Amino acid sequence: MTEDILRDVRAAGGLKNAIMGPVELDRAAAAVTVRLVTDIPYSEDDYNAAYAAVRKYVPAEFSLGLEISKLTPDCAMVRKKIYCFIREKYPALAAVAAEDDISVERTDGGFRFTIAVLGDRARGEALVRAAEAELKKCFCGNFYGFVSSGALSAESIVVEREEEEEKFEAPARTFPVCNFSPIESADAPRRAFYIADFNFVSDNAVVCGKITDVTERTYIRSNGEQRPYYSITLNDGTGSLTLTCFVRKKNEEKIKALKEEDSIVCNLRSEVRGGGLRYTSTYINYGSPPENFVPEKRKSRPVPKAYHTVKPRPFVDFTQTDFFTDTALPECFKGTSFVVFDLETTGLTTVPVAGEIDEIIEIGAYKVIDGEIKEKFSTFVKPDRTKKLEQRIVDLTGITDAMLASAPRCGDVLPDFVKFCDGSVLVGHNAVQFDYKFISFYCSELGFNNDHKVIDTLSLSQKLLHLSNYKLNTVAEKFGIGFNHHRAEDDALATAKIFIELIKIKKSLP
Repeated sequence: MTEDILRDVRAAGGLKNAIMGPVELDRAAAAVTVRLVTDIPYSEDDYNAAYAAVRKYVPAEFSLGLEISKLTPDCAMVRKKIYCFIREKYPALAAVAAEDDISVERTDGGFRFTIAVLGDRARGEALVRAAEAELKKCFCGNFYGFVSSGALSAESIVVEREEEEEKFEAPARTFPVCNFSPIESADAPRRAFYIADFNFVSDNAVVCGKITDVTERTYIRSNGEQRPYYSITLNDGTGSLTLTCFVRKKNEEKIKALKEEDSIVCNLRSEVRGGGLRYTSTYINYGSPPENFVPEKRKSRPVPKAYHTVKPRPFVDFTQTDFFTDTALPECFKGTSFVVFDLETTGLTTVPVAGEIDEIIEIGAYKVIDGEIKEKFSTFVKPDRTKKLEQRIVDLTGITDAMLASAPRCGDVLPDFVKFCDGSVLVGHNAVQFDYKFISFYCSELGFNNDHKVIDTLSLSQKLLHLSNYKLNTVAEKFGIGFNHHRAEDDALATAKIFIELIKIKKSLP
């Protein structure tokens, strides 16, 4: 509803940038007071047009009071806005400048501000022009910026050292090999790697588990002889891999006799081919994991001490879903934080297939604290393997290769996302079957364990609502939430609002 009201209000020229302020509902007096905030001057005609626009959405039995205020700042507000703008758009300058390096004074024609910068004056001039434009977007009035060069000296600069992270490399886990019986070699290996941890190149690694698939194939040798080889899929309870076995003639009948459910131990050679690891056996024998084998928990890489690549930003939302819905938040929101997230990816493959999995190209997330959306984490991600986005992905998301060209890599982004999520419950729409699988896979590659509780608004919507379908845009429409679908940042914000509304209905956490 809010989006519809603002669309109609903004049709008035002087209110084209209006935002929704607090809305008060007095049920006893059957009165609604709506407050709008604008950053440019407006006329009486603009007010009357806005009143008519809002009146359409207020039930006839309620009276309407419309208050419009201009966002006219004071010097402190201007200084704070400039400093926040510098931190967001010019982080290198923010590292050596403080808010005190910005002076602001009110004049008859508006505001005059001066920024003390070090180095290239031309870059300083570009900075103040950009700051002027930003201020005019946010406040009424005129703004005139100037550069004060030489105010900062190199000797006076003290750059805070970034806190160093501990080096971490999770050791590959192993278990003892039991019930050894030779097929191709009498040398009994003592321990085998967990298949889940076998993601490295090796000339002689040992794995052990049950056969889940065995397929005989043939190849032609250089002398023209046709020979069999086998593709064997093995599972040890932590993961699966498929190995290739080229059969020695003396062991041909024994290897051919292998079948599903047989437990074997394999010496393997692993190498990178076609962008993924390929496994070739050197010896296959009978062997098994210990009886009633329970995998030990993998040691996790510590949560980063500081943000390094993507830093979260405060988020304030003045809109609400419905003026006439009780906005009281259930007690279950208190004392718990939630990270509501969404991803855009290069495709729909969520698990490694032949060594490949699709890649993340955008992360959008919002932190809900005590039932309010407080922080935002958003970034594009440059794929490591994908050379060019498929046209269907470009058409679906609007994301292009050019937009990703200067984006950080997944390995640089995810540690910051792990820090943002630390101590929170994760929330997403269809997250269990899609988004969380990408996060889990790529985080595990970096050594992070993934033991977050995940709440899925898809299944929650199916339990609480009666709709024709439960796609994100359909559920959002139910609550009057408008957004730009198939962009991670917008989808995550819509999901956060949906999550809050669903918990209001349920009055408890899943």
